[in-house]
Amino acid sequence: MTHKHLIRAVAGAGLLVVALSGCSTMKGWFAGKDSAAKKAAEPAELVDFEATVKPRRVWSANLGEGEGKIGARQRPAVADGHVFAAATDGGVVALDLQTGKEVWRFKAGRKEELRLSGGPGVGEGLVVVGSLGGDVIALDAGNGSERWRARVSSEVITAPLVAQGHVFVRGNDGRITALDAASGERRWFSEQELPSLTVRGNAPLAWGPGVLFSGNDEGTLTALGMQDGRVLWKQAVGLAEGRSELDRMADVDSGPLIDGVMLFASSFRNRTIAIDGPSGRPMWQSDHGGIGGMAVSPYGVLVSSPAGTVYLLDRNSGAALWSQPVLARRSLTGAAVQGDYAVVGDIEGYLHWMRLSDGEMAARERSGRKPIKGQPLVADDILLVQTIDGELNAFRLD
Repeated sequence: MTHKHLIRAVAGAGLLVVALSGCSTMKGWFAGKDSAAKKAAEPAELVDFEATVKPRRVWSANLGEGEGKIGARQRPAVADGHVFAAATDGGVVALDLQTGKEVWRFKAGRKEELRLSGGPGVGEGLVVVGSLGGDVIALDAGNGSERWRARVSSEVITAPLVAQGHVFVRGNDGRITALDAASGERRWFSEQELPSLTVRGNAPLAWGPGVLFSGNDEGTLTALGMQDGRVLWKQAVGLAEGRSELDRMADVDSGPLIDGVMLFASSFRNRTIAIDGPSGRPMWQSDHGGIGGMAVSPYGVLVSSPAGTVYLLDRNSGAALWSQPVLARRSLTGAAVQGDYAVVGDIEGYLHWMRLSDGEMAARERSGRKPIKGQPLVADDILLVQTIDGELNAFRLD
């Protein structure tokens, strides 16, 4: 079975033997080139600007051991005034959205090696998480007690989706498994062939009436029947082109975004597409996109590119209404919308607010010292952000 893995640029192991005396000049020449290349790849320095809004941290919580470098991009979920978040060391926490006060905490048994990496997904009275070992654990949303457990075919590094009496789980091998929400029994599964090289991560699943939408690693978006998993339509998002496997990477690892009957999807190949949800017919495409997640605002669709530029795309045409490039190479998350501002996190733990009207920088605040990989979430005007060391912070705008 093919498994997804981290992208690794492995240099060829050729050995050059130079039988010359006084080789310090050559050594210095290569060192200079290496230094210049390293400098060019570093995150862009943060620029000064006059803040026009003031973020205020309203509470913080320690969830437990964070995801570190496993590539899960975990983020919290919100339902019924509570925030639900998972820690890699096997803990799930429920917190009051307004105060951050702990409501309950689930912790795996001491003898269990439960490494939580996908979740949580929330719905129908359940909080559901997945693990690196393929475990799926459903908890009672009210008190955190365990309802049931199931097993899928590979590690789970995206949040399960709970909807219409089912729990839908996307495994890292491309298989989607539908479980009964009441019992955890398997109802159906759908397999997807993976390319030999992919971005580590999975697009969160999305759903509409009777339809499940899945972004795939070969650059497509698929619509499946929720009751039986049959394929309703498939649409290309990012075209796999090029000579090498690296060139052909086209993963759709940004979760499909639904706005009315419109469906938006974005790929690793800097391409975003708008699709008519019921038919799968493409409406427009844009050469701006990424893998960190999208957001819809009254002004348009927000995407973050792999290069570190944030774009606002016109909802009806896909044209770029503005772009903000000052955060180049800072490994940005997908954007969230908080009031009149777009917010992204970066590799150094900073949050950046931009005006939705024109993209101008409006505020900056450090959430922590570790990278932010998961897309921030806004609920009841509160911005929630989880860092890879297991810290959860909540911000309001003054």
